[in-house]
Amino acid sequence: MAALNDYIQQITDPALRQRLAEEADRLAQHTTFGLVFEEHVPEYTLLHGLSIRRGSTVIRRTDGSNEIFTVKQITGESALCENEDASETATFPLSELIPISRFGDPIFPMLEPIARVQNAPGDGPWHSIIEADNYHALQLLDYLYEGQVDCIYIDPPYNTGARDWKYNNNYVDSADQWRHSKWLSMMKRRLLLAKRILAPDGVLITTIDDNEYAHLWILLHDIFPQLSHNCVTIQHNPGGTQGKSFSVTNEYAIFSYSAKSTIYRKQHTGKDVYNLRRWGSTSGRYEAATCFYPIYVDGNLNVIGFGGVLANDLHPAAQTECNSDGTFSVWPIDVNGTEKKWRYARDTVESVQDRMFVERRNSRLEIILRRESEPPKTVWTNPLFNAEAYGTDMVKSIIGGAFSFPKSLYAVHEALSFAAAGKKDALIVDFFAGSGTTLHAVNLLNSEDGGRRRCILVTNNEVSDTDAKELRAQGFQPGNPEWEARGICRSVTWPRTQCSILGKQAGGEPLPGDYFTSRLLSRERNRSFYQLSFVETPANLTLTAKKQIISLIGKDKLAQSLAKADSRFIVSKKHTASVLFDPDAAEEWLAALDGQEHITDFYIVTKEIRRFSSIKKRIAALLGTVTTAESVKKPMSHGFAANAEYFKLGFLDKDSVALGQRFAELLPLLWLKAGASGPRPELNGETLPEMLILPQNGFAVLLDEDYYGEFSEKLLAAGGISTVFFVTDSEEAFREMSDGIAIKETYQLYRDYIDNFETGSRRNRL
Repeated sequence: MAALNDYIQQITDPALRQRLAEEADRLAQHTTFGLVFEEHVPEYTLLHGLSIRRGSTVIRRTDGSNEIFTVKQITGESALCENEDASETATFPLSELIPISRFGDPIFPMLEPIARVQNAPGDGPWHSIIEADNYHALQLLDYLYEGQVDCIYIDPPYNTGARDWKYNNNYVDSADQWRHSKWLSMMKRRLLLAKRILAPDGVLITTIDDNEYAHLWILLHDIFPQLSHNCVTIQHNPGGTQGKSFSVTNEYAIFSYSAKSTIYRKQHTGKDVYNLRRWGSTSGRYEAATCFYPIYVDGNLNVIGFGGVLANDLHPAAQTECNSDGTFSVWPIDVNGTEKKWRYARDTVESVQDRMFVERRNSRLEIILRRESEPPKTVWTNPLFNAEAYGTDMVKSIIGGAFSFPKSLYAVHEALSFAAAGKKDALIVDFFAGSGTTLHAVNLLNSEDGGRRRCILVTNNEVSDTDAKELRAQGFQPGNPEWEARGICRSVTWPRTQCSILGKQAGGEPLPGDYFTSRLLSRERNRSFYQLSFVETPANLTLTAKKQIISLIGKDKLAQSLAKADSRFIVSKKHTASVLFDPDAAEEWLAALDGQEHITDFYIVTKEIRRFSSIKKRIAALLGTVTTAESVKKPMSHGFAANAEYFKLGFLDKDSVALGQRFAELLPLLWLKAGASGPRPELNGETLPEMLILPQNGFAVLLDEDYYGEFSEKLLAAGGISTVFFVTDSEEAFREMSDGIAIKETYQLYRDYIDNFETGSRRNRL
């Protein structure tokens, strides 16, 4: 139906066009919607900068009809073109035409380097930004990384009807009766390719709002039936939208993952940490026979092991002892020099080692323990997920310009943490990159745990509808430098990436503000005590009076349902506050509080200051101080130890590739396929070398098979090579040369490349 509707609009006879449109509308009333949606006419991509020749597929630049022509003949500055639908010919100036590539046509992509930023050691991994239509970029990624991507995070257009995305070079708005099926057609094609590059244990994260959530949910189940799908609600707009009905505060993130995937658990923060050393009435060394032993810490303050239990008649010289190998031995000795005990016996402490972190306090090292991690919840309400404060405002502070609806950096960071926290070498792809939040979040994640995760962003370089109208009024067209400079990739995505890595604005000024990181800094503070002296006779408090006291304390600290008529105090394992209604029950209350270290606030009903002070002192001695943790901030001006390359996707002629005339253009692809490690190699001069041995990049290329013997010797001597490319037309020679070297990843050029993109290749078997 949708394709029929497009064809109807091309009919020149108005009466016939109207009649057929009415019949199409009548048929549309009986169309079942859901996963049964209209597969629209194939999408196409404009190929700016590509020359037009006989046989080229083109459209006109300015008429907006989307009529597709084939160039039959070129004479001077004009081209004779045949309309593919009407089989009619017409002559147009070449300046009015632009070549296109339809989705499904064979393409032979290359990457044109545009810019780079380097702020990390040369041997580190490099992020990549690819300016391209994401369908063709996904075809390229299928060649580079089939089944290797650890996490795909995408934020596709939400299809709000506000002209925020295009289908075949035209904005889709609320007046388009096919906008939902066009959106589904667009998404289906890309998700099928995404399925090919996702690793067996990879995670796909898709964010969306109510406009397409229901449709996307079904589509994901249809394309990925082998995966589990969980939806997370994210409060990204706490103030809500202003409308006539509901005020929307949320959007969604759908996590799609397999049984092989790991959804990493989240570490607790805030009050959910405590000192590994015990305190209180039963915290002495000799209260437990196996809880006094050294914990070994390296120079980077990482827990690296545990010593044996110390004999009862031996004593450490200090709480922190420096060992001859540069490590430290930390003992459970408090600030007063009193020997205490660890919370865990020697035979069980290793089970919690992954939850330990170390803090230096003057000459002491304190071992801090996080509470056990927990799986992600399905509702996220962290204030850091506010898209205005930590999306819009952050982007503005970095590049100085506005961008519509960027994600909160911390919401994306949170999502990536659950998918890739334990994979420090993960490959992460975002093919709806927008302002570049995903790469920004990967850099923040790497800075927190020393990871070497690599991110590939894909975005087009479209200008906004408003900018397009302004540029056309000035006489500019897509492809002109003035037009391209206003596109999203060149004006937002790349500048944000460059500035955030360097920690500087474009003018050189340091970036203002701080990042909130997942690294924790613990602090010890005293517990809080409150004297409730307004009660004349505490022993005579009624149930109603007790509930009123709890109400004054606050329902977030205690629940009124905990109070009973005979309650003399309340101690709850689920609440951080406790109240003593009757001071005559102080001894019983203290006994109940022993070991309840989660309680931080104490309310004592008594008019006597001396009695209040006495009880307070005993509780402080019983439970000790409170250890809390705060997020360590990182100045944005420090930037990131990261590198990034900016490419534009281009297309090559198949024959010139097969003849070996395009090796220089393909070299960036080989670098990416080998892992994008180290600065991208470049060729100097027009003459191709016989071979390239690039241990700094982890790959090598034999361009002339007559030099195989020398090549194999140099490979052996160089070391560090994990990927090898052989340029040869003979499959037999390729197999023999591959068998002759002890390297697993080998590829035949240019056969592997051409076969991947030929008609009938794997990309068309979706």
